[in-house]
Amino acid sequence: MLAARYLAGLILLGLGADDSNADVDLTSKFSNQDSIRNTRHNLTQRQASGGPSGVNMDPYRNDYGEICVYCHTPHAANTNVGAPLWNRAIPNTTYTVYSSNSLSQTASQPGAASLVCLSCHDGQQAVDAIMNMPGSGRYSATPNNSTFLNNSWNNSSGPDATVHLGLKQGECLACHSSNAGFIGAGAADFTVAAIGTDLRDDHPVGVKYPTINGDGTDWKTPGGSVTGAKFFDDDADNRMDKGEIRLYGNGADASVECGSCHDPHGVTNGSLFNATFLRKPRATVCLSCHTK
Repeated sequence: MLAARYLAGLILLGLGADDSNADVDLTSKFSNQDSIRNTRHNLTQRQASGGPSGVNMDPYRNDYGEICVYCHTPHAANTNVGAPLWNRAIPNTTYTVYSSNSLSQTASQPGAASLVCLSCHDGQQAVDAIMNMPGSGRYSATPNNSTFLNNSWNNSSGPDATVHLGLKQGECLACHSSNAGFIGAGAADFTVAAIGTDLRDDHPVGVKYPTINGDGTDWKTPGGSVTGAKFFDDDADNRMDKGEIRLYGNGADASVECGSCHDPHGVTNGSLFNATFLRKPRATVCLSCHTK
């Protein structure tokens, strides 16, 4: 049924059945510079200038016309997760965590600095499933894909959303994957961003940093400390800068989470943001913690 809707939508939008642009990981048409507005985390799909208008996406997610609202709200925020002004629900999920004989610490369930990322990237909720929509009277403590979102928002930019999709197979990945065929003609491959609930093939999260007082052999010692976090103070300014790797929690409980290495708002490397929202250029991320 979903595939039929996708196909009908593509034909109506004039994309046709030409599969010459399908099955590829297309480079984003966002400029990846200046601000989050010009990155793929702008879920309105409308960058400052150039690139796609985003209308093709309107039937499948609400265009709220505001970038921050997909994650944050100034009022009625979710207080069940330790994230600032959080505007998404956190499903009660037990994740399959990383396990390896080479891992010196046991990985636990993800902490808050991972759960906020997984609230989209595990695919369980629609990417536009937020608790507090812009305007008044559009609040729900438990947003879901079938009742709260449907027909309650007017997409002024194009067709109103009738299907609300999560980042997983059969939904977003029905078009945004390498095996989408002509259905996904011209759609970038988002498979790498669809983490799911099995975390065994990703860097361990929810895992305590092995030795907070690093022994100088395998692990480096984070030189900076603020309330609730340790960080590698690369520029020795005693401030936890966006481009510095950090650990969440204090003392021996400090742990590695998604936010340890990734900044969802982007960190500049010259004029461009680092790839995949990394805090540092890819080659230097691992060496912030590991002595090799």
